[in-house]
Amino acid sequence: MLKSLIIFFMLALVASLGSGLYFLMSDQGDQSKRRLFASLGVRLALGSGLVIVLIYGIATGQLGHRNPWDAGPQAVTEQPTIQPE
Repeated sequence: MLKSLIIFFMLALVASLGSGLYFLMSDQGDQSKRRLFASLGVRLALGSGLVIVLIYGIATGQLGHRNPWDAGPQAVTEQPTIQPE
């Protein structure tokens, strides 16, 4: 569920970025049209939502690192001590 929410936010961010590009090209500096700024606001809200979802996922343990090169926490083993004679 959480990963699908992250994918949704990523796709929505890309769509908002595309609409911002379209508004930038179509308005061409028209001062009366504020669609580019509205698109920026939507993109900012989506980015903030994505960060909040990521922080929530990491804090609850639903998202973590499962890298093949990381074996995870290691148990501390006690080194034998050499006693002087």
